[in-house]
Amino acid sequence: MHPPVIAVDGTAASGKGTLARRLAQHFGFAHLDSGVLYRLTALGVLDAGGDPTSEIDALAAARAIDHTRAQELRLRSDAVGAAASKVAAIASVRDTLLNYQRQFIAHPPGGAAGAVVDGRDIGTVICPEADAKLFVDADPKVRAHRRWLELAGLGIQRSEDDVREELVSRDAADRARAVAPLRQADDAALLDTTDLGIDAAFATALVLVEPRLAAKLEAKPRG
Repeated sequence: MHPPVIAVDGTAASGKGTLARRLAQHFGFAHLDSGVLYRLTALGVLDAGGDPTSEIDALAAARAIDHTRAQELRLRSDAVGAAASKVAAIASVRDTLLNYQRQFIAHPPGGAAGAVVDGRDIGTVICPEADAKLFVDADPKVRAHRRWLELAGLGIQRSEDDVREELVSRDAADRARAVAPLRQADDAALLDTTDLGIDAAFATALVLVEPRLAAKLEAKPRG
């Protein structure tokens, strides 16, 4: 039996990453942003002058991920985001990163009591047996504005219309891909953050998650 796991899936800029981090902090769990793994793979391909649609190039990058680059601003660029969607559609790349994620879930680093993993296929593919699952979404206009503010805060200048177009295009590609498409798991609770600030969204997430974790949390209390 694996430690307690919360799977947080959803669309880009829906707030799933922020919610996942806050849930991890609340429960004392380790947190993994699976999207960073694909962006790091994409960055490795681009830096090597490779083709993100090439299985050979993408698989080599996935096997040589450099986690020390996880905070680089380039990971937030459009080029890396687009390449990340392409490498994510390659089955062998997903298998390589799937193994990494499952090891993280089975053995949360730092002696953490459980894991919170966010992405696009956590509750459907990576850990379908997760104890609690959320699918986070919001209106595309709202998500685009949030991402635009995020990018502006990082010093990346983009028009809000361009950001929205990129988000909608990426959502469509992620939902349509043959390998592990973006979708809400049948047993995932939908959390629409369109009209919610982060505190309200987090409070709602707790209401949805805590009952599903109750048995394991009682068996292995925090602290």
